[in-house]
Amino acid sequence: MNRELFTVGHSTHTIEHFMALLKRHSITAVCDVRSHPYSKYNSQFNREMIREDLKKNGISYVFLGKELGARSENPNCYIEGKVQYNYLVDEPPFRQGISRLTQGMSRYSIALMCAEKDPIACHRMILVCREMRSLAEQINHILADGEIETNTEAENRLLSTLGIVPDMLRDKDKCIEEAYDEQGKKIAYIEEERQVVAG
Repeated sequence: MNRELFTVGHSTHTIEHFMALLKRHSITAVCDVRSHPYSKYNSQFNREMIREDLKKNGISYVFLGKELGARSENPNCYIEGKVQYNYLVDEPPFRQGISRLTQGMSRYSIALMCAEKDPIACHRMILVCREMRSLAEQINHILADGEIETNTEAENRLLSTLGIVPDMLRDKDKCIEEAYDEQGKKIAYIEEERQVVAG
């Protein structure tokens, strides 16, 4: 059984470069975890277009943005308009998404796809991979140049970026969880203010 999971950000890549990244790492299925699978400036990654291009390259596509996306349709997952990852992970759709992803790993070499170039700035790592750490033997982030950053390496970079250092009261594992929490608050989706127009 394959216990390795990859992630990739489509960023502003051309389709050719994106496909080359996937093929370099023998990806056979892309799991789209964008809540809104459309890009205003990079339309080549709109849901219908990317699905078709992946199909042409022999790579399967599955949309799990409703289950594993960074937004929620449940208002109870928000505080003052900002989604709370610690609430989101307990939602039935999220748990179902994790289950589908885990099952899919037995048949496919899967890359979680989102828009962000840098994994530590994206919910694919901070939300989804945090939950997958106990379910996958290895998590690899495919970087823009095709190189791999393991999740452990990304966690170390996150600690450094946030300036979180283990001390007498906090060992490294505790610091890593703190870093996930802190970064989650920084990047969490904020609902756009709804303007109410009086009729």
